[in-house]
Amino acid sequence: MLVLLALTAAVVSLSFPQILQERKTVLGAGVFETVFGLVSLILLFIGYLTYERFLINRLRFELAEGQFHSSMWRNLALTDPLTGLYNRRFAERHLRMEVARARRRCYALTIVLFDLDHFKQINDRFGHPAGDMVLKGFADRLGKGVREGDLAVRLGGDEFLLVLAECDPASLPSVLHRLEGIEVQFEGDRIPVSFSVGWTDYQAGDLAEDLFHRADKALYEDKEARKQSVAVPPQ
Repeated sequence: MLVLLALTAAVVSLSFPQILQERKTVLGAGVFETVFGLVSLILLFIGYLTYERFLINRLRFELAEGQFHSSMWRNLALTDPLTGLYNRRFAERHLRMEVARARRRCYALTIVLFDLDHFKQINDRFGHPAGDMVLKGFADRLGKGVREGDLAVRLGGDEFLLVLAECDPASLPSVLHRLEGIEVQFEGDRIPVSFSVGWTDYQAGDLAEDLFHRADKALYEDKEARKQSVAVPPQ
């Protein structure tokens, strides 16, 4: 546009002396009309370019807005709204990818299932808002206690999952240690958060479902063992 404006000014400045000298002749009138027509065309072209620029900018804005909404809906579909962790749908897809990678590259892979202890009693005693705070408190510690490449998931209810890529069970004690001592403050009450846990690692030929099944079985055994340890009175 600046180039066109400069061109217009140049045409006018070059033609203006001749127009002044021959303004009373037919030639002078013809030069004036020619210059005026040329300037009008240039200005129309500038207006057209301005309009096209406006349309392009509006299209870019609409595309950016569409991408934002698409990303927002994708996040809503794949994350848990209460805790901000990924949900079961994303976890199942991600675990299949990690299993394929572990099979292809012989990487270690460990999954860990968590079930919060006495969660129903917490809801019954303190109310569901307290239960939500317990879930968010545990989820926050879970997300901060793992590496950047690991995946923390809320499967639903009070069940959580960790997918630990390139990690064998020997490294789990340090991960579990970072989840100890969680407490939530609710209306002056201190609510301790404890959990049962079960884990397994990838074995050659495993599918994602096999890992889930073994980890869930280990979680059930840990829950039963914890119940029995509480039920048996001290000697």
